Amino acid sequence: MDAVTVEQRAERSRDRVSRRRVDKFADRRAQLANSALLTLSELGYARTSLREIAQNSEFSHGVLHYYFTDKVDLIMHCVKQYKAECVRRYDEIVGTSLTPDDLKHGFATGLATTMCEDASMHRLWYDLRSQSLFEESFRADVGEIDRSLERMIWRIVSRYAELADASPTVTSPVAYAMFDGMFQHGLAKFIGGDATAGLELTANVEHVLGSLVFHNG
Repeated sequence: MDAVTVEQRAERSRDRVSRRRVDKFADRRAQLANSALLTLSELGYARTSLREIAQNSEFSHGVLHYYFTDKVDLIMHCVKQYKAECVRRYDEIVGTSLTPDDLKHGFATGLATTMCEDASMHRLWYDLRSQSLFEESFRADVGEIDRSLERMIWRIVSRYAELADASPTVTSPVAYAMFDGMFQHGLAKFIGGDATAGLELTANVEHVLGSLVFHNG
């Protein structure tokens, strides 16, 4: 009995060490990704290499190569990390909104704010999504991010309908396509120097979200 207990304790200890190593490796990748974001978002996919990223950060080229297989691995990790944070942010708006207007305003202003404040990151995302039409190595990861964003939009539309005692009049893919299209159009205007792009996006999102439900009764 004692021998079994000792073996079990040893196994649990090995598991803890293994988990710590995995967590430490994941934390380091996240740290490196955050450091690389600025360079990536400024230069885009085609003009960025691991060596260039290293030159613009405190990490060596060798360190980047140790934690990431290649440029694609690093870029997709960066974008996944950023988009996951975006999803959490909008889920918080869904969770804290008490009225349809709360949700509509919070969602619309949230989109406009991130469009203006993080324009270079969103530009990188659209760059990668376009590249995935040509680069097969991108497609699975881009598709995964796209699906997570579509689910996020559908949670917003569904919750808005629930708060308004209404039912959605479109499907999840259609809702995502509409908001994504408005966002990309607004981003292009903002990057082009249109100072009204944020206000226009806010107004358009509020209008469209309100039109996507049919009031019950």
